[in-house]
Amino acid sequence: MSTTTTSVPTTKAAKAAKAATADSALFEPARLGALTLPNRLVMAPMTRNRASATGVPEPIMATYYAQRASAGLIIAEAATPNAVGATYPHIPAIHDDTHVAGWRRVTDAVRDAGGRMFLQLQHGGRVGHPETSGHHPLAPSPVPLPDTIFTPSGHQESVVPREMTEEQIGSTVADFAAAARRAVDAGFAGVEVHSANGYLLHQFLSSATNRRTDGYGGSVAHRIRFTVEVVRAVADAIGPERVGVRIAPGVTANAMREDDVDAVYPALVGELRELGLAYLHVVFADPDQPLFHTLRAAWPGTLIANPALPWPGPLPADGGRAAGERLLAAGADLIALGRSFLANPDLVARMRTGAPLNPIRDAHLMYVGGETGYTDYPTLG
Repeated sequence: MSTTTTSVPTTKAAKAAKAATADSALFEPARLGALTLPNRLVMAPMTRNRASATGVPEPIMATYYAQRASAGLIIAEAATPNAVGATYPHIPAIHDDTHVAGWRRVTDAVRDAGGRMFLQLQHGGRVGHPETSGHHPLAPSPVPLPDTIFTPSGHQESVVPREMTEEQIGSTVADFAAAARRAVDAGFAGVEVHSANGYLLHQFLSSATNRRTDGYGGSVAHRIRFTVEVVRAVADAIGPERVGVRIAPGVTANAMREDDVDAVYPALVGELRELGLAYLHVVFADPDQPLFHTLRAAWPGTLIANPALPWPGPLPADGGRAAGERLLAAGADLIALGRSFLANPDLVARMRTGAPLNPIRDAHLMYVGGETGYTDYPTLG
């Protein structure tokens, strides 16, 4: 792997700046359940499409994650709990023994490098295609994704999903619980239930994508029910101290729209807070927004905050360090960064020393496979 070098600061001003950087609260140790984290920087889950066509993690994924093992915690990219939940080509899964074996190579490599990992569990819901999964997508209601979706043969028009029956809802809850047990078998310290970014659980939360009139739709209490049932089943399966939940109030990824975030998310957090979970992970957290403080006050445990950095568009030169420090000061416990870890395997060392960050090669984020823009980002010399 190629390396870069940076000059050593020699002036008093440069030395003072370096000391201030190293003293940041981001580099303080923290506790997360039974885990001791060496710093408060979390590598956020990011789909990179390097698994096999059947969802088995490839050996290159072990290299990729081990390179980033200095993060306080790695949350591995979304893995599907069943076949129908697959979103895009070459995303990993966690619903059979081949997936467990593939992920075991990854967790072993990260552990050998001194790291700690959770696995994100994600069902795509309407964000899927029969050509990718071999199944017709299922969702809360037959409301299609109003965009094209990437498939093995390229971008195609999305299909209208089938509305889930209550039996299918129950079997999906069971699939999440089974996937969590498999994740522990694969060597993960825990799992993150993905209820964000426009995927299935998020679709149940929104009245724009959930038009049901039964016990899973309509009122806020009914729309949060599926997420609560999934999280409770996963917590029962592997222990609540091994379970986190990711939410994204108001985030419009995958054409999501939410008109009542101030009602939905306090109600959801109110239900989840009693379960004794490992953490709550808030996407695009903004300390200037009252909802962030409402959720922080309502959540009794560890709060992971993902800063609201420019998207799309370039990252700030510091990779989000200043935004992360603001969130820590506002009450967050851990800071999740995505693209900064993607382009900087040694992000913790670079932020600690004030070294410049690698630019992101956007053309190699997803769908392309291979080492380029994945395992070939340089580290400090």
